[in-house]
Amino acid sequence: MVVLSQLAFEHDAATQGLAIYCVGGAVRDCLLGLPPGDKDWVVVGSSPEQMLARGFTPVGGDFPVFLHPHNKQEYALARTERKSGRGYQGFTFYTGEEVTLEQDLQRRDITINAMAADDQGRVFDPYGGLQDLQDKKLCHVGPAFMEDPVRILRLARFLSRFSTFTVCEQTRTLCQEMVDNGEVDALVAERVWKEISRGLMNARPKRMLDFLYGIGAAQRIMPDLQYDATIGMNVNYGISQHFNLAQQYAVLCRETPEIERLNKGLRVSSEAADYARLLPILREMVRPLWSLSIAPLTPEQAHAVLATIERLDGIRKPERFLELVQVCTILPGLCDDIDVQFIPSRWQYWLERVLDVPAGEVAQLHQGQPQKIKAAVHAARVAVLLG
Repeated sequence: MVVLSQLAFEHDAATQGLAIYCVGGAVRDCLLGLPPGDKDWVVVGSSPEQMLARGFTPVGGDFPVFLHPHNKQEYALARTERKSGRGYQGFTFYTGEEVTLEQDLQRRDITINAMAADDQGRVFDPYGGLQDLQDKKLCHVGPAFMEDPVRILRLARFLSRFSTFTVCEQTRTLCQEMVDNGEVDALVAERVWKEISRGLMNARPKRMLDFLYGIGAAQRIMPDLQYDATIGMNVNYGISQHFNLAQQYAVLCRETPEIERLNKGLRVSSEAADYARLLPILREMVRPLWSLSIAPLTPEQAHAVLATIERLDGIRKPERFLELVQVCTILPGLCDDIDVQFIPSRWQYWLERVLDVPAGEVAQLHQGQPQKIKAAVHAARVAVLLG
């Protein structure tokens, strides 16, 4: 039997005598030699009444999850689930003292997430997760996989995180059937964005996107997104450049004409939506300026540089502006014949010069003449770029 030593169990009066197991991702990551993230705890052989008597607090409603009285970690009673409607919300569950650990693990999505460990570090693996870890396979636990379309998104996200793993053929077939029978159409935008955004920040986001497009799911949940293999390679490269989520999303959307509709359809964060909306504008404005050096600019060039900074609101939001410039450096067709190494530093230099202009002092020189203030500030900014 495999034994783990990295999982820290809470031993106190509230948990004494309970059959508690750490389940899911933390066990998987320990077995992969990765630091365990958030731990999921399952209690077998107990009841809501017994948990309340020990001082645990119910999370809410009839859902069998309780907060530890001291550390506030979540402890879930072992349960079974049954499909009762379309989508991922149509479920009823049963929890009782007779529900076993194996039954609880059976409701999980893939085998490498259906393992548990006790407080002695002993691993329980009723569905072959250890072998699938060794074989680097992502395989569903059972037919119940088809009951929750979110599992398709999670599976795709795991592909982006575990770059050497592949999806079992039978599991891929199940995903295809779920798409064909319309299960993914019941997914709500917030849940789609949650999984897609997490996948975009993993090591190989292209693998997630390619899988979703390969089974036809992306076309249903993100119909406005224009995607191809080059964009997939760009988002992969963005990770190597330490892009944040807003930058990654802007790269993903770079060829999408209906960006506003896509943003609303996915209900993306306002920051990500702004980056995606502004990137095409910046790309067109910098195209004739991309090969400029820091050497003194001509008046025409200085006006064009300043117009770009102002159009992208770089004076109020300089960090966003420079991050968008960084995104532009990886776009095909814009930097193919240019050494992009120094482009961000050039724009940072120009932006800093513009920001150094004391707009308040310039305005004071034209007190009582508000119509002249804007032109005077603009002229001062152009002057420092010409400097």
